[in-house]
Amino acid sequence: MNNPTTRIITLGSRPSKLARWQTEHILTQLKSAWPDLSFQLVTLVTTGDKIIDRPLPEIGGKGVFTAELESALRSGEIDLAVHSLKDLPVENSAGLSIGAVGSRACAQDVLISTRGEALKALPVGARLGTSSLRREAQVKATRPDLSILPLRGNVDTRLRKVLEGEYAAIILAAAGMERLDLAKHITEYLSFDVMLPAPGQGALAIQCRSDDDELLQLLRPIHDLPTYSAVTAERAFLAALGGGCSAPVAAHATLDGVQIEMRGLVAGLDGRRVIRVTATGEDPKMLGELLAQKALDQGAAELLG
Repeated sequence: MNNPTTRIITLGSRPSKLARWQTEHILTQLKSAWPDLSFQLVTLVTTGDKIIDRPLPEIGGKGVFTAELESALRSGEIDLAVHSLKDLPVENSAGLSIGAVGSRACAQDVLISTRGEALKALPVGARLGTSSLRREAQVKATRPDLSILPLRGNVDTRLRKVLEGEYAAIILAAAGMERLDLAKHITEYLSFDVMLPAPGQGALAIQCRSDDDELLQLLRPIHDLPTYSAVTAERAFLAALGGGCSAPVAAHATLDGVQIEMRGLVAGLDGRRVIRVTATGEDPKMLGELLAQKALDQGAAELLG
C-alpha cells in the first residue's frame, strides 16, 4: 500500500472459538504484512449461531452464518469478514467480493468415535452424528446400516456430545479440529475415496466491499494463489451444477505445477447412487465446468433435484 491508511481496519467474526481463531489468524497475517496499520476485531452473532436445534436446510442453509457479517460489511460497521470458504455461496453477494483466500489447511473430514473405532469398524446400527447431507450420503454409500442423526453446534459442543456417548461417532472437518488443537480426539482421517470434502473446505476467505480498492490492496500479501486456483475450480464445479442445489455435492482439487487435478462427486441422499468424476486442466473455472458436465453426462441432473 503506497499511502498507508490512517483508519482502523475492523475485522468481523462470529463468536465461536473456531471463527475467532480463523479471524485472529488472518489478523496476525495482516499485522505482519502492514505493521504500521491499526486493526481491531469485533464479534457479531449470526442466525446460525442463535438457532442450533434445527438442521441448516430448515433455517436457510449455510447463508445463516454469513448474512449478519455481510450486512455489517455493507454498512461500514466492519471492513473485512473472515469465513470458512465452504460456507460462502458461489455467487458474490451484492456489493461484496472475496478479496483474498488464505493458504489451505487439511481439506479432509475426520471421524471421532467414542470407542476409537474407525468408520468401517463401527457396530451395525451405530449412531453417527452429522447434519451435512454431503457427509450423510457418503457415509450411507459405505455404511448403509448406520443410524444417521442430526448434529448441530460449534466444534466444542459436537465433540462433547460424542465424548459423552450421545453418538457412537461424529464427522467433522479436519481443519477445525487441528486449528483448535483438538486433533488428539481424531479417530480416523477419512480418505477422499470414502469422504470427498465440500468445495473450498479447509480454506479461509476474506470478504470485503468490492469497490474498496484500498482494502483489496491491503489483502494482496495474504492471498494464496495455489489455494485460490484449487478452490476456484471446486466452486466452479458447484456453480455449474446449480450452486444452491440441495443434493450432496463434493469436490477437491490440487495443483501439480500448472496442472490442476480435480475430482468431484454428486450423490443421491440415500447414498445408493454416487457419481464420481475426475479431470485435469490449467484453467480453474473451465476445469470445474468440464467436471460438472461429466457428472451431468452420467445422470447427475436426476440427483440434483
